[in-house]
Amino acid sequence: MQKTLKEIAKLIGGRVVGDGDVLITGASGIREATEGDITFLSNPKYSSLMDKTRASSIVTSAEIDAQKINKPVILIDNPSLAFVKIISMFTPEEAGHPKAIDFTAVVGKNVILGRDVAIGAYSVIADDVEIGDNTIIYAGCYIGHHTKIGNNTLIYPHVSIRERINIGNRVVIHSGSVIGSDGFGFATIKGAHHKIPQVGTVEIGDDVEIGANVTIDRARFDKTIIGRGTKIDNLVQIAHNVVIGENSLIVAQVGISGSTIIGNSVTLGGQAGLVGHINIGDNAIVTAQSGVAKSVPKDTMVSGYPARPYMTTQRVNASLQNLPKLFDLVKELKKKIDSLEAKLNK
Repeated sequence: MQKTLKEIAKLIGGRVVGDGDVLITGASGIREATEGDITFLSNPKYSSLMDKTRASSIVTSAEIDAQKINKPVILIDNPSLAFVKIISMFTPEEAGHPKAIDFTAVVGKNVILGRDVAIGAYSVIADDVEIGDNTIIYAGCYIGHHTKIGNNTLIYPHVSIRERINIGNRVVIHSGSVIGSDGFGFATIKGAHHKIPQVGTVEIGDDVEIGANVTIDRARFDKTIIGRGTKIDNLVQIAHNVVIGENSLIVAQVGISGSTIIGNSVTLGGQAGLVGHINIGDNAIVTAQSGVAKSVPKDTMVSGYPARPYMTTQRVNASLQNLPKLFDLVKELKKKIDSLEAKLNK
């Protein structure tokens, strides 16, 4: 497949600067691109790469001075989003999804299947499950009884979804994830740990994506909730009764303790840890490896351990770098004080 640069610009709503008749045959990253490819640059910080790339054209924003680039460009407000459209244009539809219900799949009683549902080999669909139109379940999955899954959802191999779970439309769940495992609740009596029954459920909103090997525990009584449009990276632990709002980003290896409430459009950086029973306000950002021990107001960035306002942590870290100098200064001052005291005592 090939398209001219001006054809691509028209499809994404951009403006060509330079030769619009250049032929484009593929799309790639700015470092990997070769002749015939189109690439993109959204962060001016990496503008030096534009002179080094072998791509035939670049999609970028008006913040970049197009006159200084030695090849034709497409200018657009959001290069990253535009490039998503371009990639889909040059990349064929992903093949290999299951197309029907494999003869080895086990489908229980009273199961309701929508139109064009596909179920891969050796998957188990328990009794009273409801699966919406065009949903695809890969091989080796388990869907527990009374679970409901919406339309156009994609579940990759070896996902376990326990009983009485509700999953919305257009959800993607990657391999190895477990939805609805028991929350971690025990009562300790005379040194013995007695399990507290976890009888709640999990509710996953529309357009959520859940990475590989994510665990989302069922609530003790009510619901663990993942809001619409939230994206969860690999290896994340979400405990019982956690509520995550809409359009939040949860990066790899985050751990969220029970009953914590996270607002809309929140970002939790990789390996951040949150204690239970706190609130993280809308649009808050928790940077990587932060330890959050108390609630975070909306529109706030926190970092460090324990997590503090970002600029406070930066000042603390800067001060720590000066500790050796401060230690030497205190030693020097102590010597002078000892010398002065010795003279006074004569």
